[in-house]
Formats: sequence, structure tokens, C-alpha cells
Amino acid sequence: MLTIGGLLFLFVCVFGSYIVSGGAMEPLLEAMPFELWTILGAAIGTFLMSNSMHDVKHTLGAFGKMLKGAAYHKPDYIELLSLLYFFVRLASTKGAMALEAHIEKPDESIAFQKFPKLAKNHHVRDLICDYLRMFGMNADDPNQIEDLMGRELKKTLHEEMHPSHALQSMADALPALGIVAAVLGVIKTMSHINEPPAVLGEMIGGALVGTFLGVLLAYGMAGPFATRIKSVVEEESKFLEVVRAVLVAHLHGNAPQVSVETGRKMVPTQYMPSFGELETVVQNLQIA
Repeated sequence: MLTIGGLLFLFVCVFGSYIVSGGAMEPLLEAMPFELWTILGAAIGTFLMSNSMHDVKHTLGAFGKMLKGAAYHKPDYIELLSLLYFFVRLASTKGAMALEAHIEKPDESIAFQKFPKLAKNHHVRDLICDYLRMFGMNADDPNQIEDLMGRELKKTLHEEMHPSHALQSMADALPALGIVAAVLGVIKTMSHINEPPAVLGEMIGGALVGTFLGVLLAYGMAGPFATRIKSVVEEESKFLEVVRAVLVAHLHGNAPQVSVETGRKMVPTQYMPSFGELETVVQNLQIA
């Protein structure tokens, strides 16, 4: 909602100040459809040329993420830390093989059933299960696991950042595409050089609308959209970093409470539960 509110405020300030200062909207409205056709059409064309179909769909899907914001909030982090506490406590008391019933068939796991939102998040669920499965395969070198998880999370972050990079590339191109539209307008004007000054002035004004729209779309829309998507992706990546922190701390031989506390420190500040809050939750955790 804040993104939409900011966009509306942008339009009010840009066009409102123009109207109040005596500017007429008629020349803008007359030229805008054709200039947008040129600029947006060229921008979409370059976007399609420089991206695969998968990336195009990924970018379109990112607009929903931009509007909704990060998917994880304080209750989600508490649930994740609670689930991880159960697993590291189980591994500490009964051994890594005790995890097999939960990680081989997570849909039937009573632990995952306790946290249905996490159970439905296949990315997070698979990350947890894959690395817990490695524990049972004697892959328990904490440095090796930390490096492996770090490289996987870096790869995931890079892939999730593509929509932001694609939009930023479009934002960088839009001012130049606006100039293309303006130049075409000037060419059109020059071909009517024998017209009266009033007609030429109107045609030149229409050409300048292209430059205006290119800059506005770049710095007023595409650029901020790219930045917003980037911030959401980076915030959501912290959710997976919590998983890495807890599992690596466990492999270093820390007690379950210490391992979970290590993960708590990775939670974004605005969503971080207090030490007492988390301690109360994990102590009252009941998974039959």
C-alpha cells in the first residue's frame, strides 16, 4: 500500500504543480498516447529481447511481492525458530537418525504439521530437510556445511534478484527511449516547417512530452520499483539465513537453546523476538 500511496503522491506533485503553475493538460493528453506507445513499446521490446521466458514470468510475479512486501514477519520467525529448536534438540538427545521420520516424509511429520505455514513453504521446508538429511550421512563438518549453505543461499539470492536487475536495466534505458520519441517528434515537426508558428509550437511541445515521459517513467516508476523489489528480496533472504545460523551452530556442538539464540540474532530487527519471548515459546513447545 505504501508503494501505491507513494506513486499517487508522485503524480499529484508532478502534474499538480504543473497545473497550478498555469500549465495546460491538453497538449500532454494529446501527445501522451503516441509517446507512450513509442517509449513503452520499445522498453517492452528490449525487455523481452534481454530475458528468457522464465525471467519474464519471474519479473511479472515480482510485482505482487513489491506491493505485498516481505512474506515473513515476527510470528513466522518465531515458528521457524521453534521448528529448528525441535530438530536440533531431537538430534542432540537421540542422534541424527531420529530426524529421519521427519525429513523423509515431511508431509507426515508431526513437527511440520505443528507449523502448517512452514510445511507449505516448499523452499524453506526442502532447505531444512536437505541439510538435516546430510547430518544423517555423517556430513557434520560445520565449516563445510556453512560454506555449502552459504553458496546455495547466495545462488538463491542472485536468482531472486533478477526481476530487480531487469527493471533497473529498463529504468536506465527509459530516458534514452524518451529521447528517441522526442527526436521522432522533431523529425515530424521539421517536415512541417512551413506551418504557422502556433502549429509548430504545438508539435514541438508534443515532441518534448517524449523526453518528459522517459525521465518520469525511469526515475519515478521503474527505478523505485526495482529498488523496492530488491529490498523485499533481501529482507526475505534473512529467513533462510536463520536456518543456516541454527544448523551450523548445532554442528559446532552448541546446546539447542544456544543454537536457536544464534538464529534469533539473524532475524531483521523489526521482527526479532526478545530473548525472553523465544525462550518461553520453545520451553512450552509441545510436539508429540
